Amino acid sequence: MAGGQPLIQARDLRKTYHVGDQVVHALDGLDLDIQANEYVALMGPSGSGKSTLMNMLGCLDSPTSGSYILNGQDVSRLEDDALADIRNREIGFVFQTFNLLPRYTALENVALPMVYAGIAKAERQERAREVLQQVGLGDRMDHRPNELSGGQRQRVAVGRALVMRPSIILADEPTGNLDTATSEEVMELFGDIQKAGNTVILVTHEEDIAAYAHRTVRLRDGRVESDS
Repeated sequence: MAGGQPLIQARDLRKTYHVGDQVVHALDGLDLDIQANEYVALMGPSGSGKSTLMNMLGCLDSPTSGSYILNGQDVSRLEDDALADIRNREIGFVFQTFNLLPRYTALENVALPMVYAGIAKAERQERAREVLQQVGLGDRMDHRPNELSGGQRQRVAVGRALVMRPSIILADEPTGNLDTATSEEVMELFGDIQKAGNTVILVTHEEDIAAYAHRTVRLRDGRVESDS
């Protein structure tokens, strides 16, 4: 980053929803800086704002007020098309439920973001193979999701998140559907991804999963309660 500017700079972020006659402040003046190549866990009780913040950081939603500067660009006021373009280039998403297409092979699932980006088939195949090797699934490329274990499915999802070479990996409860041993494997994989140069941001409610990150930001009532 030029001049040491953080990769992510959130200032006085507010997100307000109207539920009937009630006004809900999902984010209430939140400030947060995240440097490139950090490994951060976001934690907090239900209703603390962590999912809203995740959507904001992932350019899936815009704040009611405040600013969000990503990689030097203020993205808080951008239109949907511009946000979608930044999402595709800068951010890889990993979800609790894997979100794989059942009829597609591991290779085809991983290649999917590149189809939307208009990348030629030969390059799609090559890059998808590369990331499947990276996540330890070189021997499972032609398997469909129902032929893979839960941990292998999550590895495919991680591969799909990596294939566009984003600067940020956002993982939302990535071990929520996995047993303890498989969760440990997947978290070690995120550690490898961070060591390879990515910024990893993890939303979790589990202390043992958050412990894999190098920094834990705890939210309460739409603000940062602690940052350690």
